[in-house]
Amino acid sequence: MTRSEKAQRLQSILDRLYPGVDIPLAHQDAFTLLVAVVLSAQTTDKKVNQVTPALFARASTPAAMARLEVAEIQSFIREVGLSGQKAKSLRRMAEILVEKHAGQVPRTLEELEELPGVGHKTASVVLNQAFGIPAFPVDTHIHRLAARWGLSDGKNVEKTERDLKRTFPEETWGKLHLQIIYFGREYCPALWHDLEACPICSWAASKKRKDEERRRDRKLRKRGGRTSEPAALIEDAGLE
Repeated sequence: MTRSEKAQRLQSILDRLYPGVDIPLAHQDAFTLLVAVVLSAQTTDKKVNQVTPALFARASTPAAMARLEVAEIQSFIREVGLSGQKAKSLRRMAEILVEKHAGQVPRTLEELEELPGVGHKTASVVLNQAFGIPAFPVDTHIHRLAARWGLSDGKNVEKTERDLKRTFPEETWGKLHLQIIYFGREYCPALWHDLEACPICSWAASKKRKDEERRRDRKLRKRGGRTSEPAALIEDAGLE
């Protein structure tokens, strides 16, 4: 099966399972989306959605956020991972939006990536979801699944992004990004996954890949169970 044929089959399955997808982070506009995506690093979307209503009730615009003290911002997001650093980033990000961008979220990747707390993936999400500009955000989960499915060699997220953009039509990138995230959460976990029973891995993953993951799971069991050094083992096997 060629990569193009594989991509078409993947799209057909994902469109059937997830015909309509929305970004799981609650937001009202480009700024609140940007804030939510910044907060989502190393934190679940569910937790972000629990803390942002109170934060946005207090400051839903860059100007309002810039007027808050860092300590007050942190008081709203304390339950989110890395809340201290994120509070500093949000305050400075809001100031820069007011000072350099007239209080508007910029619409270029370069300008977004210059903002504190905003990396390439976050910038790509905002471009696509807020402004409809083609982008294919790749986080560690999409990176893992693309490697598992043979769509990229998995060397790094930058390479995976390039490979996915070459494989799928530009107009599908934003929807596919969300579909793959939802599929990974529901069907395709990183560890203890039965690739033979998976709707996609069963045919998309190579025999070599399936054997590697079985060996990794056996290593984990021998080292004391499901929580014993999984990250290192995944990295060793080239599975993350």
